[in-house]
Amino acid sequence: MLLDWLLPTLLIAALALLAIGAIRRINLWRAGQPEAVKLIAGLMAMPRRYLVDLHHVVERDKVMSNTHVATAGGFVLSMLLIIPVYLFGLESRWLTIPLLIATAAMFTGAIFVYRRRRNPPARLSKGPWMRLPKNLLAFSGSFFLLTLLTSGLLPENFLGVWGGWVLTAILLVGIASGLSELLFGMGWGGPMKHAFAGALHLAFHRRPERFGGGRSTGLKPVNLDGALGVAEPKDFKWNQLLGFDACVQCGRCEAVCPAFAAGQPLNPKKLIQDMVVGLAGGTDANYAGSPYPGTEVGKAHGNPHQPIVDGLVNADTLWSCTTCRACVEECPMMIEHVDAIVDMRRHITLERGETPNKGAEVLDNLIATDNPGGYDPGSRMNWAADLDLPLMADKQEAEVLFWVSDGCFDMRSQRILRAFVSILKAANVDFAVLGNEECDSGDVARRLGDDATFQSLAKHNIATLSQYRFKRIVTTDPHAFHVINNEYGDFGGHYEVLHHSTFINELVEQGRIQLDRFKGGTVTYHDPCYLGRYNGEYESPRALLKALGIEVSEMERSGYRSRCCGGGGGAPITDIPGEHRIADMRVDDARQVDAETIAVACQQCTAMLEGVVEPRPEIRDLAELVADGLVVEAAEPGPAKTRPAVEEVH
Repeated sequence: MLLDWLLPTLLIAALALLAIGAIRRINLWRAGQPEAVKLIAGLMAMPRRYLVDLHHVVERDKVMSNTHVATAGGFVLSMLLIIPVYLFGLESRWLTIPLLIATAAMFTGAIFVYRRRRNPPARLSKGPWMRLPKNLLAFSGSFFLLTLLTSGLLPENFLGVWGGWVLTAILLVGIASGLSELLFGMGWGGPMKHAFAGALHLAFHRRPERFGGGRSTGLKPVNLDGALGVAEPKDFKWNQLLGFDACVQCGRCEAVCPAFAAGQPLNPKKLIQDMVVGLAGGTDANYAGSPYPGTEVGKAHGNPHQPIVDGLVNADTLWSCTTCRACVEECPMMIEHVDAIVDMRRHITLERGETPNKGAEVLDNLIATDNPGGYDPGSRMNWAADLDLPLMADKQEAEVLFWVSDGCFDMRSQRILRAFVSILKAANVDFAVLGNEECDSGDVARRLGDDATFQSLAKHNIATLSQYRFKRIVTTDPHAFHVINNEYGDFGGHYEVLHHSTFINELVEQGRIQLDRFKGGTVTYHDPCYLGRYNGEYESPRALLKALGIEVSEMERSGYRSRCCGGGGGAPITDIPGEHRIADMRVDDARQVDAETIAVACQQCTAMLEGVVEPRPEIRDLAELVADGLVVEAAEPGPAKTRPAVEEVH
């Protein structure tokens, strides 16, 4: 039979080309900066990461999850069996029967892939990806038929002489097209490249803490004595470049990106593909997915040694990001889009000094006054002049250090702070504040790319905190919560930090405060990005609302898929225009569930959502809702009474 000698030749050629392509691809990744990884441990952990951790994300789409298991699993098992059977000529039912099962599973999965690709969602890239299911079918179908014919399961001369030659020709074409796509293309840049790069990306991921149910969301610190940020593709860490190559162009990141939905010039999928162009050299002319809104495809060009901004991407693309991590949360290949964006921002800010709009002013304010608004640092306690708050400088020790954050300068945020203070006092919590010793946490500076200012603020705050004794830090600001909890540790600041929603919920569960039932209308809850996706706190806010007798009317996008309010990452400061405002879209989500009140747990979210033109739902922080519902004992015998609403600051 013709295939007896031709098939091993095709297999050897395909495997050789795969090896050459893989070496070429590895050399492209090695152009990046050094990053230490655990080589053997990573490779050993890769199967579990692929089969368990990766599918934890993939299985959110049950149909595609099962399809991927059948197709990818069938392909891997098929190749493991094809090599001994058809390359080394081993004949055994113990090999051929499993090979038939594997190719049949792969063929079944490929049918579902083919059907989906006939009418693909807008977020999926097309172009070469449209041929992939056909080649999957050709590969699996051809090897299934060939194995069936050579296994002895069918009678001899089953097809006759002419039928045998016709089928041989068909099998030859199918096997050749399948091998060229699935093996040759895997190493040379076809759609199957994601399988090779993706497996190694999981093995050598920059954030191995994410696997096994862990969480890793803090930005990596910059060595201020070295290169400041990423100017060219080669300035990325080598395993970041590897991660870009793992992109499967599924567009899940695109579908959840608030900036893309708002018509701002950002599409996280296109951004990653532009980084691949920079990695390998060339243009984006062959990109077959959605472009950046308002930008034509085909104008991006680059190579590992060419500046990224104004070559591969426009700076406005990077400044459009709210750092909400929705893209990272949805990515089935666990690519870190936000890390890459902030790395590139660092170069623009620290080296080029080109932070747009009010960015430079805010960074100057942080340096001069320790707060982004440029307010007098000695006025941090003006909001609480009548509250007689205990100071850490006087007490030296407290159960709770209340981190006030920069909401102290904003009249709307001051109402939230006062509400939280009333809860602390009602629960007889032993707490204190830093007062004028507190500085900005550094969150805004870091997201805008100014790691130098961030590190200065962080070290100053850590030195201040080291003077006092406390068990916990509690704050109403998810951004400060995240930074102190997840990023101060790199500079020696290790603390137990709680968001006020978690802490208040503890007080309720411990019976230290009693709550009356909420008497308003329909309430929905908006998950802040830096509380939810960054720190995994989804339950405490909802438990608090339940304690108030509120049945939350959940928006379609809630929990880990919550839509950003548009206020993170310095986005209100850089203020890149789009077709819509992100906050308007979020309030529209609340209108869809007929919400009369949007419960929030972030001062930035409050500001963004209250900026939406009325009529709109009322925006209330959890602390305000709880403070309004506090039940206090009456001074004289009689029924308990509800504490009146916290007075507004004027």
